[in-house]
Amino acid sequence: MNIEQITLVRTPQGAPIEDDFSVGGASLSAPIKGQALVRVLALSLDPYLRSAMSSRHLSAAIAPGDVVSGEGLVQVLVSQHPRMAPGTIWVAACGWRSHALLDATTIEQARPVGPEVQPPTLALGVLGMPGLTAWAGFKKLADARPGDTLVVSAASGPVGATVGQLARLAGCRVIGIAGGSEKCAWATGEAGFDACIDYHVHDLRVELRRHAPSGVDIYFDNVGGNVLMAVCEQLAVGARVVLCGLIAQYNGSAPVPLNPALIIRARATMRGLVVYDHWTQLAEMQVEIGAYVRAGQLRWREDISHGLSETPAAFARLMVGRNKGKALVLL
Repeated sequence: MNIEQITLVRTPQGAPIEDDFSVGGASLSAPIKGQALVRVLALSLDPYLRSAMSSRHLSAAIAPGDVVSGEGLVQVLVSQHPRMAPGTIWVAACGWRSHALLDATTIEQARPVGPEVQPPTLALGVLGMPGLTAWAGFKKLADARPGDTLVVSAASGPVGATVGQLARLAGCRVIGIAGGSEKCAWATGEAGFDACIDYHVHDLRVELRRHAPSGVDIYFDNVGGNVLMAVCEQLAVGARVVLCGLIAQYNGSAPVPLNPALIIRARATMRGLVVYDHWTQLAEMQVEIGAYVRAGQLRWREDISHGLSETPAAFARLMVGRNKGKALVLL
């Protein structure tokens, strides 16, 4: 069958642009034993793909000429594998394609999406990899206690917003950091944060001292760079820092050195988070966060584009922070 797919034309220089990608056609054969043919319903756009395009990510590399990789929500059309029945919906590594032929290894790693997940795209967001990232970092690494002050960067994104709301539900005081008044308003309104600092217009260090005069007990970092440095200057004694993302470096910016004296002074602990270490706890996360979602206690939002051809533009917006919520492309 004939399909559409998107390839990487060239390695982005700085923030990606639409011309770094090409939309073209391809053909797929019928599945043989151990394979399944799927239709892609939605694509998940994730910042780690930018690192993969520069061969800097631990799980993937995307070279010029390759179909862009990534997860999507797929529906099985024809299956020659016992795990996948026609008509069922899964999260699978399908790449930026309209249809995909999944091999046995990909099928074994795919995750079923039941009818209780509504909308099904939540399996790519708060009930998928972003949700597990937030849940594992907060529940397993942050050592949160009621009354702690938690700061989270990229606070309106799918990871940051989930971290902040889990912290609020656990009795923490939550301060977000985000770029733009609309994102901050959503964090303090819909997501229930106690405060959110718009780093586009405010001095981050001044605002941190104002909102956390006794220091920051937990910092969940999705950004790195100068934001990480600024928060570390305000750490409380015994603080815990969870290093999750490097948004400040994804587009090729040089790392900002971190002064170790800040960690020593605060007697702080600093731990790196790799979500793949926690895949065995996915079901546990989905039960907990799913209950919060159904009860209306945890809010989420999706930044949706329509049509495969819009994927490069949507990814370019994501990588300069113009998305509002989980970036998705519906096919």
